[in-house]
Amino acid sequence: MSRPRKHSLTIGGHRTSVSLEDDFWAGLREIAVERGQGINEIATEIDAARDRETGLATAMRLFVLRHYRDRAMGL
Repeated sequence: MSRPRKHSLTIGGHRTSVSLEDDFWAGLREIAVERGQGINEIATEIDAARDRETGLATAMRLFVLRHYRDRAMGL
């Protein structure tokens, strides 16, 4: 298991940093490639869709989890 690693992102024209474990960063990169998008684009979508009481890092982890869970269930 890896410790969270901080990466800089641009969301809505603003720079921010998010700390996620390597497996989540890898998952986000894989999803980005599948969708033909960049990580910043996906992060912007996640940010826009999240409940404001949910932190961005948590929302990103849940996004990756849901993506692979849905795939495993054939959705």
